[in-house]
Amino acid sequence: MPTRRRTTGARCRRPTETGTARAIQAALRERVKELTCLYAISQVAAHTELPHDRALQRIVELLPPAWQYPEFASARLRLGDRTWTTRGFRNRSWRQASEIVVGGVRRGEVEVVYSRALPARDEGPFLKEERNLITGVAREIALLEERWRSEAARERMAGQLRHADRLATLGQLAAGVAHELNEPLAAILGFAQLLEKSRHLTGQAARDLGKISVAALHAREIVRKLLLFARQRPPQATPVDLNRLVEDGLYLLESRCTKAGIRLVRELARGLPPLHADPSQLHQVLVNLVVNAIQAMPEGGTIALRTSGGAKQVKLVVEDEGVGMPPEVLRQVFVPFFTTKDVGQGTGLGLSVAHGIVTAHGGTIHVESTVGRGSRFAIRLPAAPAETTEGSE
Repeated sequence: MPTRRRTTGARCRRPTETGTARAIQAALRERVKELTCLYAISQVAAHTELPHDRALQRIVELLPPAWQYPEFASARLRLGDRTWTTRGFRNRSWRQASEIVVGGVRRGEVEVVYSRALPARDEGPFLKEERNLITGVAREIALLEERWRSEAARERMAGQLRHADRLATLGQLAAGVAHELNEPLAAILGFAQLLEKSRHLTGQAARDLGKISVAALHAREIVRKLLLFARQRPPQATPVDLNRLVEDGLYLLESRCTKAGIRLVRELARGLPPLHADPSQLHQVLVNLVVNAIQAMPEGGTIALRTSGGAKQVKLVVEDEGVGMPPEVLRQVFVPFFTTKDVGQGTGLGLSVAHGIVTAHGGTIHVESTVGRGSRFAIRLPAAPAETTEGSE
């Protein structure tokens, strides 16, 4: 009798079983790649000391290896007006993308593209699991962006608190220094003026004494500005016509502008409501802004002053064609004692005092500047209530 040959288990395995096992293994490999990508992104997010740009570039570079055909994949991330890409990225028809939504607002998108046509799967050549992956990546990037924004806002707030604390300290110091200096300055000025009346002074001695008086008056003006900065003199409010105040202020500065080759342009709106303010302090704000503009135009130019307003608010704009300010100077323009002028040409108090006066009157002062094109200061002040004006009348 012929003997039967025993077949091994491998020979009995069905082709369909082998194909299923391979498909399971391939799917498992893809899931491992996707989980590895998400884990790596979470590690990037955990490194809080990593710079913003480097973190996002690292996330983009993690994407292509997680897709089914990494050798043909490249990625791009767009967030606001910034873009991060992997090497060799090109816009292609075969792409899979997801929007990045931060705080309910679309901020950008993340996308993966293939450089060549590949077999069709669930979404073109892409898997449905890859759709879930790219959506998850977009969500992680949005959470990172929200965290970075919160940290930046916290840093800004801390800077503002430090700035406010510094201003308070400077205010206390300024008030103390000003009070201490007032008495000796008054004595210097008083004795100098008495000596000027003497008949026995020679020509040179009289001129030197005049310089002492001028220097003492200048020092007293600095003390007055320090007291204003320190809020030691409360505003004495009365109804103020802004247009009239501008005309009076420019009357004192017009000759100086003419000598410097500067043209003054007035655009004053009619029918402005009166302000309830201290006219001497607002006059100082105007003078400080115009003098600042004059100093910014050594080659001459035009200074424009414009007024406008409505029933509740009055606006004054002082605009020049001067040298302008770079961003690093613009950020500190209202900081006390900060100045870019040479020694002897400025105290660094003019604009900080103007800011303090406007704020004390319940208003705001805003500055815009471009290097080489000039600066624009805009002051907004609340108009006087009708009952205040009627009571004053």
